[in-house]
Amino acid sequence: SLQIKVNESALIRNEFTSTQTRKSRADRWENVKGVFEVKNPEQLKSKKVLLVDDVITTGATLEACYAALEKAEIDKLGIISLAYAKRD
Repeated sequence: SLQIKVNESALIRNEFTSTQTRKSRADRWENVKGVFEVKNPEQLKSKKVLLVDDVITTGATLEACYAALEKAEIDKLGIISLAYAKRD
């Protein structure tokens, strides 16, 4: 609906970790620290990026994503949490 380009492969999770459920804020950060990577940083350099996540609890995952995006020298970062529930 925003009619903007979606790139689902620019930011990847290079390591799968245990679930964040029932972890403290500090443990959540440690669980995702360094697990995200920008595959082609030149594609995102000086771009405005909208990061979409399905759940925001403590923000640890978003912080870890931002750390990777910051290395790619993005211009600005927006964050949105978006979910869809199918009704019967």
